[in-house]
Amino acid sequence: MNISPHIITRFAPSPTGHLHLGHAYSARRAHDFAQAHGGKFLLRIEDIDQGRCKPDYEDAIYEDLAWLGLSWETPVRRQSDHMDDYTAALDILAAKGLLFPCFCSRKDIRQEIEDSGRAPHSHEGPLYPGTCRKLGNAERQEKIKNGLPYALRLDMKKSLDLVGETTLSWTDIEAGEQVATPEILRQTMGDVVLARKDIHTSYHLSVVVDDHLQNISHVIRGKDLFQATHIHRLLQFLLGYKTPLYLHHDLLTDDKGWRYAKRDNSKTLRMMRENGESVTF
Repeated sequence: MNISPHIITRFAPSPTGHLHLGHAYSARRAHDFAQAHGGKFLLRIEDIDQGRCKPDYEDAIYEDLAWLGLSWETPVRRQSDHMDDYTAALDILAAKGLLFPCFCSRKDIRQEIEDSGRAPHSHEGPLYPGTCRKLGNAERQEKIKNGLPYALRLDMKKSLDLVGETTLSWTDIEAGEQVATPEILRQTMGDVVLARKDIHTSYHLSVVVDDHLQNISHVIRGKDLFQATHIHRLLQFLLGYKTPLYLHHDLLTDDKGWRYAKRDNSKTLRMMRENGESVTF
């Protein structure tokens, strides 16, 4: 079969625990889609959080996916080996004046929201109220000079001003044409963190950069990441990247109706392998 250069999918797990049935379903959806269209299936290791990522978990990813009968292109991209790519993207955004340092801790942000009498929430927790966006440049530089830790946030107001009248849309194969509206971006995302002092990138930044550099044509992932596509579409615009097609599939759930997740000690593929069980969807 001729390999089409136009169909490239990927599965991008983090080696912070063993894969579960939800991972298996998502990986197979991406793998089988590429196979059905004569394309390529890539495996990417999202290991930017070196404090939580473990070599043993990474080895288990390869073993589990091979056990499922999946094959992928090599070499495998490991995010920790490509930090310069994310720094380059940050430099582009900084040159456009779209980044600002935030010196708040998560506790500070949560407290400020409580003090203000409102508690907006995004899918990632309390929505950032814009505390450090209001700081003057001199005050920012003084804090940096004094060694205060900080994160780099995307200035949403300036970003949307740059977008102007442009319609930021993307196509979801199942849900149809979607628009990354300013209202959704402001109310559910806010000034998202794109880098931290200890981790010089973030999920939002690295996934957009990686999909661009790897020429991903179809991003196939769970519906739990549907809202994240709004910020990813904005970053694609700001960085001058093409927009892939998307397919946000349903999430697998256990007998109680809860979606599988590492933090819940969900049934792992390793456990199933060791027990001689099989995976069927």
